[in-house]
Amino acid sequence: MTRARADIARTSGYFLVSLFTGVFWFSLLVPLLAVSVGTAVVWVGLPLLALTGLLARGAADIERSWLRVTLGVDLPRPYRPLPEGNLFSQARGLLTDPATWRDLLYWVIMLPLGIIEFTMVMALWPAVLALALLPFYQQWLPYHFEVDLGWLGTWVVDDFLSSLPVTALGVALGLVLLPLFKVVARGHAALARVLLGPSRTSVLSAEAQRLHASRARGVEAAEAERRRIERDLHDGAQQRLVSVAMGLGRARGKLDSDPDAARELIAEAHADAKLAISELRDLARGIYPSVLGDRGLDAALSSLAARCPIPVSVSVEVDPRPPTAVESTAYFTVAEALTNIAKHSGATEAQVKVTRTDSSVVVEITDNGHGGAVVRPGGGLAGLADRAATIDGVVVVVSPVGGPTVIRTELPCAW
Repeated sequence: MTRARADIARTSGYFLVSLFTGVFWFSLLVPLLAVSVGTAVVWVGLPLLALTGLLARGAADIERSWLRVTLGVDLPRPYRPLPEGNLFSQARGLLTDPATWRDLLYWVIMLPLGIIEFTMVMALWPAVLALALLPFYQQWLPYHFEVDLGWLGTWVVDDFLSSLPVTALGVALGLVLLPLFKVVARGHAALARVLLGPSRTSVLSAEAQRLHASRARGVEAAEAERRRIERDLHDGAQQRLVSVAMGLGRARGKLDSDPDAARELIAEAHADAKLAISELRDLARGIYPSVLGDRGLDAALSSLAARCPIPVSVSVEVDPRPPTAVESTAYFTVAEALTNIAKHSGATEAQVKVTRTDSSVVVEITDNGHGGAVVRPGGGLAGLADRAATIDGVVVVVSPVGGPTVIRTELPCAW
């Protein structure tokens, strides 16, 4: 209830101010627009027209901030980047941007809309207060009210008790005004989204660019992973297996002439074979750990923490279980982060916290190291961001010098 009162108070405050902002910007921008268009034929009006567009943008920026505070409407700036070059090219870019003209249209509409909203606040809320508080000041009024109720007689409002039904009427009117003001506020917010926010075309274009960049980062991450697996196979298990084959070949040659040496070679080959199996197991764990598929994130991250050289506390609350792609990304995000912490942070302890919201999984890794971590192209943190981007995830790194460092990854559970 407190939040509802705060919302209606902010909405009413916005409606009160909207008249003055509407009158001010209408009185400033519309005459400037008329004069600049009228004198554009002699080129004098073109600089004035650019100035008008610039003022409209500034007014729209202020209005977007005010809408965010009062009506809770968050509108990103919809403008195209101004072209580089001289003032003429920048002015042309400003005036050919449809968002500039939508700003001007908004301030033209705001004059009559502001009058309506201001009138609603100044007429309706005082009426509610006057009706609701009538019993408390009725006795000081120089007159009384008489209401003809037909066959029920006449209702005379001249004292405290006879005024109580009027209070009920005022409360009822106030309860009706609450949803009415909310509807008007939603309508104003919808108008602001259309005129002050980005157009649907620009939103779709930005989304397409984001998806293209996400796909490119995903391809790069997959290629880097492929190269890592190939390198690990070539430098690790493959070399071990070659050593096993060579050892067994030498043992076969000495089996008849020197059985003792052959047994030593077979023992060495056996040891190399076990090392190769261990390296292949580690490699398979790096592709997709079996414990993650069998027992979920809690057990998999606890296993990672147990192998970390510094103490790591793990808290996992992901009920219901997220999709496999989200689990895998969360696991490898934590694995890479713990590796970086152990190598570079100088930390003595770390914490891993994984929580589930309605639409995403949030992973937070915190350490008490010296901080100063920066996302650099090709670095470990950039790799985390690239991996998360494959499923439209977002990585935020907060690492002031002196620590602590917090890596927060939000992974959507639906695409």
